[in-house]
Amino acid sequence: MLRSLYTAATGMDAQQTKLDVIANNLANASTTGFKKTRADFQDLLSETIRAATQPNAQGGSQPTALQVGLGVRTASTSRSFAQGDMIATKNPLDLAIEGSGFFRIQRANGDIAFTRDGSFRLDATGRIVTQLGEVLEPGITIPTDATNVTVTSDGIVQARLSNRTDMTNIGTIQIATFANPGGMEAIGNNLLLATPSSGDPIVVKAGDQGTGSISQGNLEGSNVSAVEEMINMITTQRNYELNSKIIESADEMLQKLTALR
Repeated sequence: MLRSLYTAATGMDAQQTKLDVIANNLANASTTGFKKTRADFQDLLSETIRAATQPNAQGGSQPTALQVGLGVRTASTSRSFAQGDMIATKNPLDLAIEGSGFFRIQRANGDIAFTRDGSFRLDATGRIVTQLGEVLEPGITIPTDATNVTVTSDGIVQARLSNRTDMTNIGTIQIATFANPGGMEAIGNNLLLATPSSGDPIVVKAGDQGTGSISQGNLEGSNVSAVEEMINMITTQRNYELNSKIIESADEMLQKLTALR
C-alpha cells in the first residue's frame, strides 16, 4: 500500500506540471507568434517481484514476469511550431513569416536571438527594432525622408526617397531555420535562443531552402486553441482527482490495518 501512495503522488505531480503548461498556453493565447507547448511523460522503472525466467513448480519457467509500476515522471516539454492565424494590421512594419523560420534579433549584450514576433518599430535613428528596442539583424535603417516602405515576400526592404521617383532597395531581411527548432530555449519577450540540441542556425533569404515567405502588414497570432486547452485542462483535473482518490483509498486501507488487534 505504501507503493501505491508514492505512485499516486508521482501522478499528481505530473498532472500539476501538465496543468502549469496548459495555464501558460492559455495565458499566451493572444501573444504574437507564441507557440504552444506540451508536457510529455514517461513511466518510472517497474519493480520486478518475479522474473519471467524464474522456475515454477512444474519444472518449467514463468511465461510472464510479475512487475508493478512505480509511477510517472515528466520527461520534457515539446513546442509545437504549427502556423498561427494571420492577423491583418496594415502596419507596414508588421511582418509575419508564412512557413518555417525565425527573424534574427540582436540583443543588448550582442547575442543573437530568434523570434516569430514580427511587430517591429523604428527607433530614434531609423533602425528597425522590436518593441523592446532590440535591433533586427542584419540592421536595416529607414531614411528619414523615405515614404511608401514595402517589404517583398523574399525580404527585400524598399522605399521611395525624396530625391528619386523609383523604389530604392534599403536592405534584406534574412530568415533563420534550425534542424531541430524544438530544442531551442525560450527566454521570454517572445525570444528563443539556439542550443546544442537545436543545432546552429541556417541563415538564408526568405523563401529559400524551404523557409517561409514574409507577409507585410500582417502578424502571426498564437497557435494556441483555447477549446483544445480547456479540454486538456478538464482531463488533467480529472486525472489529478483520480490519483488523489488512490491516496485516500490507500490511507483508508492503512487505517483499517492499524486498527486490527
